[in-house]
Amino acid sequence: MASKLPTVAIIGQANVGKSSLFNRMVRSQQAIVAREAGTTRDNVLGRVEYKKHSFWLVDTAGLKDPTDDFEASIQEQITEAAEAADIILVVVDSSQYSSDQDKFVAKKALRSKKPVILLTNKADLKDSLPDDDFKRLGIKEIIRTSAEHNYGITDTLDAIVSLIPAKSEYIPDDILRIALIGRPNVGKSYLFNTMAGKQQAIVANVAGTTRDVNRISIRYGARDIELLDTAGMRKPGKQEVGIEKFSVLRTLQAIEESDICFLLMDANELNTQLDQRIAGIIDEAGKGMAIVVTKWDSVEGKDAYTRDDLAPTISRTFDFTPWAPLIFTSSVTGQNVTKLFDLALDIEARREQKTRTRILNDMLQKSVQAHPPAGLKNTHPKLRYIVQTDTKPPWFVIHGSNLKFLHWSYKRYLERQLRETYNYTGTPIKFSFRDEKQIKANREKEQLEQTKLAKQSKEE
Repeated sequence: MASKLPTVAIIGQANVGKSSLFNRMVRSQQAIVAREAGTTRDNVLGRVEYKKHSFWLVDTAGLKDPTDDFEASIQEQITEAAEAADIILVVVDSSQYSSDQDKFVAKKALRSKKPVILLTNKADLKDSLPDDDFKRLGIKEIIRTSAEHNYGITDTLDAIVSLIPAKSEYIPDDILRIALIGRPNVGKSYLFNTMAGKQQAIVANVAGTTRDVNRISIRYGARDIELLDTAGMRKPGKQEVGIEKFSVLRTLQAIEESDICFLLMDANELNTQLDQRIAGIIDEAGKGMAIVVTKWDSVEGKDAYTRDDLAPTISRTFDFTPWAPLIFTSSVTGQNVTKLFDLALDIEARREQKTRTRILNDMLQKSVQAHPPAGLKNTHPKLRYIVQTDTKPPWFVIHGSNLKFLHWSYKRYLERQLRETYNYTGTPIKFSFRDEKQIKANREKEQLEQTKLAKQSKEE
């Protein structure tokens, strides 16, 4: 079975606090796909790590078109939640009696047969109603929350993780999964067909023909490979009403299910903001990636110089993923299509390579001596040692003290040093920092809070 993170969707009426709850759960005001100023149409996605569990959280408020009438937009939200999500969180305002619209949302959510949890938000308000007033919605599990005061968030996370498997429970198989990702009409289905060697996907000139994830198993050399072709991701605000509007969720799931993503871009329409956003999601998900320029046969007056001119321009656009290799292809002429398989196998080997702790620590000490990390007065970060804890993606833990003062640019510097020591072409690298002082302080604080709570409950 492939490692595939569960998806949890937050649905409900406007102004019940869905986005605030989302932000509390991802513990950040900035989700993987950042909001743009002046729009509520962005698809807001966040990855949540909690108690050895991991899942994608989707704020469907970002999926709603504000010009749609309530019923149509809610219908779409729930349809998508039912199809693509593993758990549905229905949010209501606990200071308001449940309306017909709330009943509509609850009924549709329950009909999906997916686990449904009711969050009665704004429970901190004086006029907050008791849980009994919301039992008529028919959802058995009710949790009182206040996004404003961070109340009920832990209970919600506990309820979610009780319904999904822990990360360690996934059993890896020996299939290499390659997802073709990109905007509509960049040639994903043509490339999918060419790579598969048979007409598996329906290819048409209409953007968004592929509405779900097509897949085919093939054998390349001694390797079992599964190809995934996804519906294209459109810019927020340009998505059509209906199924295609939510293709971003299926694309996200294909990214999550895959080992390596080929980010496709049309040679005639390069460097769009959405391509950068997709690359950011692939990077965040820790998947291997190559940037594939398609339809190279259709570029007029192309030659080696054109390609050499284009390569640095594309690299500048994706300067946040400088590790992703670039390849030019054509499904019509078959140019470089076979090379894509070799490239995928090469990236897979890089993602699985093991390191030697001694070499890593030599690199760390030399890096620190050549360029000591900056900090505040008397609080300079100290980097003591580094170990590799995981592969696919390669994951490194740096132990030390005062690590919260470590600037993000220094982390970039360490990544560059690491990539010079080991070849990690085609894969992101992940770092964790263990600050021994901070861990000890957090433990003491937690014990103090538990003692206080125990004292309070005794007095009550």
